[in-house]
Amino acid sequence: MSGRRIIPRVSAVSGRSGVLRLSRAFRVLPVLTAVALATALAVGCSSPGGPDPTAAASADPVRGEPAPSAASPYWVDPDSDAVHQARAWDRQGRSEDAKALRRIADHPAALWPAWDDPAPEIRAAVKAAARTEKSVLLVAYNIPHRDCGAYSAGGAKDADTYRSWLGEFADAIGDAPATVILEPDALALIADGCTPSQYHSERYELLSEAVDTLKAHARTKVYVDAGNPDWIEEPSKIADGLRRAGIDRADGFSLNVSNFQRNADVKKYGALLSDAVGGAHYVIDTSRNGGGPLTGDRAEAWCNPPGRALGTPPTTDTRDDRLDAYLWIKRPGESDGTCRGGPEAGTWWPEYALGLAHRAQS
Repeated sequence: MSGRRIIPRVSAVSGRSGVLRLSRAFRVLPVLTAVALATALAVGCSSPGGPDPTAAASADPVRGEPAPSAASPYWVDPDSDAVHQARAWDRQGRSEDAKALRRIADHPAALWPAWDDPAPEIRAAVKAAARTEKSVLLVAYNIPHRDCGAYSAGGAKDADTYRSWLGEFADAIGDAPATVILEPDALALIADGCTPSQYHSERYELLSEAVDTLKAHARTKVYVDAGNPDWIEEPSKIADGLRRAGIDRADGFSLNVSNFQRNADVKKYGALLSDAVGGAHYVIDTSRNGGGPLTGDRAEAWCNPPGRALGTPPTTDTRDDRLDAYLWIKRPGESDGTCRGGPEAGTWWPEYALGLAHRAQS
């Protein structure tokens, strides 16, 4: 097909009390072209008009949290929707909006590789990232019986299919540096009682095997997802699941994926959960938590909440020994669904993205 293939773009969006909902928004991605583009734009697209790349991170005077380090180890996708939107607005004369949107475009956000064949997208990203000497950020989300049959129902049809898929995922990374967020929802949906009990043992086994499969590649970091403090309020309810999922062999756990909980609340929860599982490290999704969670009706708080803002940009300078990084795991600017005037879940929504960017405090 002349180097072109249809890749399902997936976007994490939080549901009731933080449950992830995903939707596939298909687009044509010219994989070979994307790699060539990444090569050509490795320098020019990184941070136009940004800080001196040798500068150290400084404190954010508004939040008292670290500002992003220009030496962030993560790869920035030069072919993202935010990049294309900023260029389009520049051409249309919307220069101030384009400048604001680069607060998204110039920062790394996780890739959610295809549920059918993850390898081509991962290989393309790894190859492009190598030219910038950066690490790719990935999400593995294909566990069987995913999402309790709700909006993101599906996943691999059985355990063996999942093992094969995860193996292809890991092999596509190869010896490249990568950080993988492993199966958002999977443990929290056991902890909250949603996943039927007959699937629990298999899920723990698959997650534990996935940790080993991914960690067989020496430069791959793995963080097993553990929900958020507004969803699983007591860390003890998910600590045993993390142990059974192989947290002792992983690099840590992830929190707040696709949610809006404030850093201070997530860090407090993360410290308690870390204590419960032997001092494990963790990462926090800060893609849209700059304004905290929406108050009021919890049934609607997760879906395209108005007035939200980008959170702390991706950085490993956290000033916390056990907090390894603030990451943008949810891709900011992609819709949560057809609520509040939004397009279908997973679809790029430029005006919502612009609002997140304008309200960002760093």
